[in-house]
Amino acid sequence: MNLVVLMGRLTKDPEIRWTSGDNSMCIASFTLAVDRWKEGADFITCKVLGKQAENVERLLKKGTKIVLRGRWQTGSFKNKDGKTVYTNDCMVDQWKFCESKKDATEAAPDDFMSVPDGIEEELPFAN
Repeated sequence: MNLVVLMGRLTKDPEIRWTSGDNSMCIASFTLAVDRWKEGADFITCKVLGKQAENVERLLKKGTKIVLRGRWQTGSFKNKDGKTVYTNDCMVDQWKFCESKKDATEAAPDDFMSVPDGIEEELPFAN
C-alpha cells in the first residue's frame, strides 16, 4: 500500500501552473518542511492536481501548517544536458489546515516555564 501522511509548514508560497490542451488542469507544487522525530527536518516536494490545486493557490501560503494524505511517486526525466534526473514527490489527495488563522498569526508561546520569585537565592549559580 502506498500511503503517505505528512504534517508540516510550507517553505514558500505554492507554485501554480496549468497544463496545455483542451482539458487544461491546474497543478500546484510546494515544499513542506516536516520535523523529524528526534531532530532536524525533511523538505518534501508535494504536488496537488485539479480543483484541489486551485484551492491550494487560493488558501495556502508560506508558513501555513497543514496535514496531508497522499501517495509517493517516483519518476525521472532527461535534463538539458541529457542526464537522467530522478524525482520523488508526494502526490496529495487531501489536505487540511492544522491551526486556525488566529493561531497562525499569534506569536508562538514560550516553551520555558516561568521562574518563581525569590528562587535566585536558592540557586548556587545565580549569584
